[in-house]
Amino acid sequence: MNAPHPDPALTAARQRATVAALRAVLPAHCLLSNEEDTRPYECDGLTAYRQLPMAVALPESEAQVVAVLQVCRRLQVPIVPRGAGTGLSGGAMPIAEGIVLSTAKLNRIVALDAHARTATVQPGVRNLAISEAAAVHQLYYAPDPSSQIACTIGGNIAENSGGVHCLKYGLTLHNVLRVRMVNAEGEIVELGCGAPDAPGLDLLAVFIGSEGMLGVVTEATVKLTPKPTLARVIMASFDDVVQGADAVANVISAGIIPAGLEMMDRTSARMVEPFVRAGYDTDAAAILLCESDGLPEEVDEEIARMRAVLERSGATAIAVSADEAERLRFWSGRKNAFPAAGRISPDYYCMDGTIPRRKLAEVLTGIEALAQQYRLRCANVFHAGDGNLHPLILFDANQPGEFARAEQFGEAILALCVAAGGTITGEHGVGIEKLDAMCEQFSSEEIAAFIAVKHAFDPAAQLNPNKAIPTLDRCAQYGKRKVDAGLFRFAQSMKQ
Repeated sequence: MNAPHPDPALTAARQRATVAALRAVLPAHCLLSNEEDTRPYECDGLTAYRQLPMAVALPESEAQVVAVLQVCRRLQVPIVPRGAGTGLSGGAMPIAEGIVLSTAKLNRIVALDAHARTATVQPGVRNLAISEAAAVHQLYYAPDPSSQIACTIGGNIAENSGGVHCLKYGLTLHNVLRVRMVNAEGEIVELGCGAPDAPGLDLLAVFIGSEGMLGVVTEATVKLTPKPTLARVIMASFDDVVQGADAVANVISAGIIPAGLEMMDRTSARMVEPFVRAGYDTDAAAILLCESDGLPEEVDEEIARMRAVLERSGATAIAVSADEAERLRFWSGRKNAFPAAGRISPDYYCMDGTIPRRKLAEVLTGIEALAQQYRLRCANVFHAGDGNLHPLILFDANQPGEFARAEQFGEAILALCVAAGGTITGEHGVGIEKLDAMCEQFSSEEIAAFIAVKHAFDPAAQLNPNKAIPTLDRCAQYGKRKVDAGLFRFAQSMKQ
């Protein structure tokens, strides 16, 4: 879906004025304005939605970020902050009459303190690069989204990214101590500090996950975690998805907090196995990956306890990684689930909802029923430990009506999550994709409170406008459409 285009003559004049003003504060190589140069920035990982920006600014210093924001404030030009563009909710999609501010060139590791176990980095530093730099000290950065080889810390902060080890080690929120950012007025603001706690209101927690609506990150101090002495993974097969889902709850209820606890259904395993040769059981209805890390004695004990729980839960086969190479191979399948989808489907639509663990079996059954209703395949792969689902809806955009059905299918899945006591996103954010789903989850009073927070940071609404928070009018229209379309009967039946 493309955004509506304003008057071409007015847009051209506005673009010329904006580009001229930005050229005065940026080197020539830090500003893109020709269509062929800005085309790569027309979308993020949600490629179904595209829009060319007026220009793309690529500042190389914090001072240049400040200058760009001050220019845009003076000219009343919207700004869309962008990291690596790996986001999956359209949060970095440009605005027709605005610019993209990319932090890709702010990519230095400023300091690494092995004694304090912290790293201070610029926003364009890749997630994995932090762990690579800290490895000499036997430390690493714990949040590990599947895109960690490419995604940047600035984008991770914007989306509050997680990863397969978030159950034990937390999300980005739990691993960032301090953020230095520039607000919409071009002022430098520091949130949090290098200490474990900071005085005053916890604005750092408000900022992390704010999807570029409150400020542009220029530096962050993150926690580093000691690398475990040993890590091993159990791969358990189940001949029933419900049994696999129940096994997740049984592991947690046994008082075990695995380093990672992930689940894939048969469709996911069969699309991944030919791609990475991870050794998955492609006959199983569901596969669980349960990791234990720590001292060898701790790992041996926890692996034995998890194995006993999985066997009692009905596992039909259990394999334990024999060495580090096999452990990484087991995980490679899970981390490559999204690209592997391209091998079996022309297009896929990745959803992101979170539910209580006890509701996993119920929601998976509901998703299966929805797949039949919308006549589309769905591969389920998710962070089972914290209930963060990532259903991959498979479709062909070349077939008339299939993308519209995929969108409706996705809306219905998010409605299921809300009805089950969950939420519409776990780590991908709202962006433009889930604006209507926000109306499903939150009341008009709650939406108004979110709008007030946005206004407190950005009174002119120039930073990533029309993203993440729907207008009250949109929510009213959504309510009417939902009733008329009758899209969510599964969700309603779950509430009863």
